[in-house]
Amino acid sequence: MSSDDENSVLKVEDLGVAYGAYEAVAGLEFNIRRGEFVAILGPSGCGKSSMLNVISGLRAPSRGRVFVENKELFTPKSKAPRLGYVFQSHRLLPWRTVRQNLEIALAPSAVPRSEWNRKIDEILEILHIGQFKDSWPLRLSGGQRQRVSIARALVVDPSYILMDEPLSTLDEVTARSLRQELTGICQRTGATVVFVTHSVREAVYLADRIIILTRGPARIYEDYTVPLKRPRDYDDPRISEIESEIVARVQAPWGLGNAEDRDVA
Repeated sequence: MSSDDENSVLKVEDLGVAYGAYEAVAGLEFNIRRGEFVAILGPSGCGKSSMLNVISGLRAPSRGRVFVENKELFTPKSKAPRLGYVFQSHRLLPWRTVRQNLEIALAPSAVPRSEWNRKIDEILEILHIGQFKDSWPLRLSGGQRQRVSIARALVVDPSYILMDEPLSTLDEVTARSLRQELTGICQRTGATVVFVTHSVREAVYLADRIIILTRGPARIYEDYTVPLKRPRDYDDPRISEIESEIVARVQAPWGLGNAEDRDVA
């Protein structure tokens, strides 16, 4: 087994998703390694949600294969992947405290009950919300609630975490603070993250790699490695330069260039 295979957390081969005659995803192939932060970038309606349903184990693909830690999903003997999920909204139960919301996530996990308190305390401290452990979600700010939802994803020791535009509903100041914290959190915990976003700048700032999709049916236009070391500054001119380059390159594959450009492409 190659070192790439040994470190593989999520691998898809010739992934296709169709709804009757309508094809949403066509022939996706990528390999995400342990500890990587990979952003998925594509235009609205390109098929990202269909792809997420498959790599989260919720829907079998119409064709192709998905492997989590080198074990194939969607076979008669396969188990659901061990993953964390962070949505646009926090999706916390308002009648449960922060601690209780995390315990609900831990209940079906493989984490022994004897370790729950330690893990909850550890994750909440990493996210700087340990003081809110026994608080009700509705008494927290939007940014604090989203930190709890990130904690809920981390606490179950997931193979990988799917983040579906998790900062899009926050004000820009709070979103910037959480973007900065996310990179540190992932480095401290060794988490593998698949981060869906519509923001090119956000993808460049956060990710090790950016998988850029075409308009639907989703295909990979480019698997781009971000050429910036960490830590990064959100206002770094190099981030602006890379953002501009990517925006210019995706005009045609996203159907946004002029007709002549699209014909050439």
